[in-house]
Amino acid sequence: GTPTYLIEMLNKFGVLPSKIGGNEAVAADFDAPTERMESITPLLYQSGYVTIKGYDEMFQIYTLDIPNAEVRIGLMRSLIPYYVTRDTQTTNTTVVNLARALVRGDMDGMLCLLQTFLSTVPYCDRTDYEGHYQQMLYIIFSLLGAYVDVEVRTPGGRVDMVMRTATTLYVVELKLNQSAEAAMQQIDLKNYPERFALCSLPVVKVGINFDMERHTLKDWMITN
Repeated sequence: GTPTYLIEMLNKFGVLPSKIGGNEAVAADFDAPTERMESITPLLYQSGYVTIKGYDEMFQIYTLDIPNAEVRIGLMRSLIPYYVTRDTQTTNTTVVNLARALVRGDMDGMLCLLQTFLSTVPYCDRTDYEGHYQQMLYIIFSLLGAYVDVEVRTPGGRVDMVMRTATTLYVVELKLNQSAEAAMQQIDLKNYPERFALCSLPVVKVGINFDMERHTLKDWMITN
């Protein structure tokens, strides 16, 4: 499907970018005509955005996921105009600079770049709720080649976002029109990092506060 049609169907079926892939389905759920589809799964499967990654013979259920990093990045790039900005060329250049900062382990520098970028490009519609910024960061961080997951369960509750690079695991909490301190307090109060105590990587806590009026990051806190 074309990016425009894909976005229309994502909206129609209430599927967020972070929820594409990693699902279980029976054959009838994805091997069906897209004209009569009752979920977005047939479109994703027949367009090659997801493929069969596993099969449970006992229960005859398939695991569907995004095939590889190349397809994931291509998919996320197609979503940029709808979740980040219509200025895709500037986005692609910025992503390279963000990735360079991330490879250096410079989260503060990366967020500075992201703040400047978001404040200088045309913004998308529907930016008045926290979930938009979560999905926007999911797309951007996925483009950096990092592993990203959202609404990750921990003993203390769900953390907004977890990003893993080759050297570091970042636990990220987001706020909208509040403060980075409030985001960090939530991370500490609910002890989100405990969930990752057995991870072989150092864990870094990141609290980010977005400014709804300016459509960019307002402030952030980073602690080990």
